Amino acid sequence: MGKSSAERRRQKAAEMRAQRLREERRRKIIKTTGVTAAVVLVVGGVAFAGYMEYQRRTIDGLQEFEGLTNNHVTEPVDYEQSPPAGGDHHAAWQNCGVYTEPLEPLHAVHSLEHGAVWVTYDPELPSDQVEQLEALYTPGSYVLVSPYEGDMPEPVVASAWSKQVAVDGPTDERLEKFLRLYERGSEVPEPGAACSGAVGMTAAEIEEAGGIQAEGMQQGR
Repeated sequence: MGKSSAERRRQKAAEMRAQRLREERRRKIIKTTGVTAAVVLVVGGVAFAGYMEYQRRTIDGLQEFEGLTNNHVTEPVDYEQSPPAGGDHHAAWQNCGVYTEPLEPLHAVHSLEHGAVWVTYDPELPSDQVEQLEALYTPGSYVLVSPYEGDMPEPVVASAWSKQVAVDGPTDERLEKFLRLYERGSEVPEPGAACSGAVGMTAAEIEEAGGIQAEGMQQGR
């Protein structure tokens, strides 16, 4: 005998319930997959951002120095680093800018205390490379560029307060990265202090004028 109308209705209702259950399971699977994918994207994005920040702030060969003092002195200081990357210094800072002769470290170190970067180079460096280094300074920037007659680990050394990197020339990408990270840096004893209006003389000019304590020398030129 054929199925009664009631049986057909019950069967139809059961089929519809089964269909709804299948659709609900599919929706849950899709939703769960979407949430999982979103979580993976977020976590992956955070991890990638963290990695990029690490890369941005990581400089191969960067040296960092702890326990630097910053007293004002008038006598020469035997700095542990050459060129110095911080320490005791004269009360007058070196004006930021480009110099063609070596600077008095006592003044240059004071500029580092204010957030400047001191780019020093071997006096025998080819003139075209010197010009590239001099171009690192622009009016208003916190950059000193000068030759350095003392021992240096490489032909070019960039120094900020408590930090230093040595490179073999101006095209080394670490030099630009160092400037980007540490010029006007906040991790210095006197962030935001001036880098102008003080000493504009080279070490030789200071000596010719009577030495570091000569009257009026602090006013620069």
